[in-house]
Amino acid sequence: MEFLRARSLPFIVLVATLWSAALASATSTDRTAWISVLEKKVRAIDAQSPGGLGVFVKRIKDGSAMAYEAEKKWYLASTIKVLVAIAVLQEEESGRLSLNEELTLRSEDRVDGSGDLLVSRPFSRHSVGELLEKMLVKSDSTAADMLIRLIGEENLNRKIEHEMGVAGFGPITTLLRVRYAAFGELHESVANLTNLDFIELKKVRGTRARLRALMRKLGLRRAQLGAKSIDEAFERYYARGYNSGSLEGFGTVLEKLVRRELLSPAHTELLLGYMEQIQTGDHRIKAGIPKTVRFAQKTGTQVRRLCNVGVMLPSGSASEAVLIAACVEKYSDFKEAEKALQKVGRAISESGLLD
Repeated sequence: MEFLRARSLPFIVLVATLWSAALASATSTDRTAWISVLEKKVRAIDAQSPGGLGVFVKRIKDGSAMAYEAEKKWYLASTIKVLVAIAVLQEEESGRLSLNEELTLRSEDRVDGSGDLLVSRPFSRHSVGELLEKMLVKSDSTAADMLIRLIGEENLNRKIEHEMGVAGFGPITTLLRVRYAAFGELHESVANLTNLDFIELKKVRGTRARLRALMRKLGLRRAQLGAKSIDEAFERYYARGYNSGSLEGFGTVLEKLVRRELLSPAHTELLLGYMEQIQTGDHRIKAGIPKTVRFAQKTGTQVRRLCNVGVMLPSGSASEAVLIAACVEKYSDFKEAEKALQKVGRAISESGLLD
């Protein structure tokens, strides 16, 4: 009997080991079941929506992630303002600038787009901290360009690659340079325009009417244009890779931010707090997630491009954070493109990810 019991011990150990492995595998499968559910939903949204869709979602607590067209380069539009904010705060922490430092708003600083600096009086003074808040909460492009010039484009791109640890982004430029580069695909004489000319052009409703206004301003005939339309000009610009990056790469930046690896705890909370107050993101991902869930986000909009990146904090704890980066491209209807991002938010909520 002793012999039989001794011989049965390895068998019992084997059964116990296999049972534990099976339980662990089942638990792991339960934890990551949301991935296949979400991917299926995202594929359906992409199939039913105008243009192309890319989505990256990662749950920090277990490292599980869903990537859909997330490795390709996407034009990031104003979501780059998050990267600018991180770089500015890193400069403040290193002592190279102060949030209390004041900059003078010049007429040549103005950039068309959101924000009240566009109509603020010339030579008014604004602190770096104020510009940071305007750039994130109101997506003020003038504030963004003033901050980029303050820290320098070369320095900004170096920080993204080396201090934020993300390769393959950019180059990231001022938003005014975006206008010159994109419209420059139409004709080289665009280089002679001023920032105020672009502001006037933006007031013309419709890209066809805007193109005609541009041709009149520059004295051009249609046969002289290098692209058939503004849409085509921007598509050519996007293909050059400026102000672009992968959604997975943006997710890496957000994860490092939440983990306090990029900024001090105080500056991390300052940045996330501004991103929670954003005034331009109510009709995108936020519209599809529960109102009780904290969502620190940033949106981006350009010709036939929409993006939304952010951090969901279901319990308010960084350890429970969910990272999201999503973009829509080459769509024909702006509202439908926004609805696609709403559906992404709803799909995330229904996937079991937040359970």
